[in-house]
Amino acid sequence: MQPVAILAAGMVTSVGSDAPSSCAAMRCAIDNFSDTRFIDNHGEWIVGSQVQLEQPWRGSKRLVHMVVPAIRECLASVPNVKSETIPVLLCVAEKDRPGRVRDLDTQIFEELQSELGIRFHSGSSLVALGRIGGAIALDMARKMTQQKRLPLCLIAGVDSFLVGETLKAYEAKQRLLTSRNSNGFIPGEAGAAVLVGPPESAEDSILVCVGIGLGHEKATIDSEEPLRADGLAQAIRSAFVDSQARYEDVHYRLSSANGEQYWFKEAALALTRTMRVRKQQFHLWHVADCIGETGAAAVPCALGVALAATRKSYAPGPGVLCQFGNDGGERIAMVLKEH
Repeated sequence: MQPVAILAAGMVTSVGSDAPSSCAAMRCAIDNFSDTRFIDNHGEWIVGSQVQLEQPWRGSKRLVHMVVPAIRECLASVPNVKSETIPVLLCVAEKDRPGRVRDLDTQIFEELQSELGIRFHSGSSLVALGRIGGAIALDMARKMTQQKRLPLCLIAGVDSFLVGETLKAYEAKQRLLTSRNSNGFIPGEAGAAVLVGPPESAEDSILVCVGIGLGHEKATIDSEEPLRADGLAQAIRSAFVDSQARYEDVHYRLSSANGEQYWFKEAALALTRTMRVRKQQFHLWHVADCIGETGAAAVPCALGVALAATRKSYAPGPGVLCQFGNDGGERIAMVLKEH
C-alpha cells in the first residue's frame, strides 16, 4: 500500500481536555475513574470514566461537544488549509449498539459542522463500526488522499458508554466491571481526531501507516466456540505482507483491549501463532487502562498516543503493531513506523 502519515492529533478525554494533557496523563498511568450517576443491579454505583464538559449535555449534543475541540486541535496544525478541501470520516457507535443515540446518522454531522462554523469536503462520511471504525477510516483516508488527490483527511471518533440503556445491556451480559464481576470493562467516553495525509507534507516527526490487514474471528466474545485467534492472526499476517515488514521491525503493540480477559487472551494467542523471533520485551499498550472503554473513539485515541510517544521519544522503538477488534468479530491490524 501507499503509506499515509498521521500528522496531528486532538483529544477530549476524562484525563485531559486536549491531546498533550491526555497523553501525558496516560503516560503516567493516571485515570479518572469515579462513581457515575448510574446504579447496577445490586444497588451499587457504577464506576465510569466521565468527560467533564461545560454543561451537562446529553445525546448527540454531548457527542458533538466532545469531538469538536479535538477537531479544532487538529485543524490548528494546518491553519492555511481550507476546511472545504478536507473530508472528515466521523466514527460513531455501531447501529445495533444498545442505547445508541436516536437518529445519530442524520443529526450528528450537521450539528458538528454547525458548532464548528465551517463546512468540510463533500467526500465526508460517517463510519458506524464502533471500536474498529478508526482503523477502517484510516484505510479509507489512504485511498481518498491518493485517488482523489486530496491534501489531507480528518479521522474523528466520538462515543459514550455512559448511557443507562447501554450499561444495562452490558451488565446483563456480565461484561461490565462491577463489585460482583471482575471480568468486565469500565465504561468511558471520549472524542478524538487525527489528521492524516502524505508523509512528505509533514514538518515534524510523524508516524506512517505502511500496512493494513483484515481478518474475521468466528469465536467472538459472545460465542461459545473455542478461541484460537484466527481472525487477529490473519489480520497481523496480512498487515506484515502489505507493509513488507517483520516482527523485527516493530517494538510494541497498541490494542483496543478494554479490560476483559477475552481480548488479552486473543492477543496472546495471536502472538504465539504469528511471531517466530525472540523479543526481550514486547509491551501491549491499551488506552482503556486510563480512560475506560471508549468505543469508536478508541482508535483515534490510540493513534494520538502513539504519535505523542514518537515525538517525545518515549516509545519503545520506531515501529508499532496496532491490533483492533469489535464484538462482531472484525479484526484489523496496522503497521506504523516513525518517519
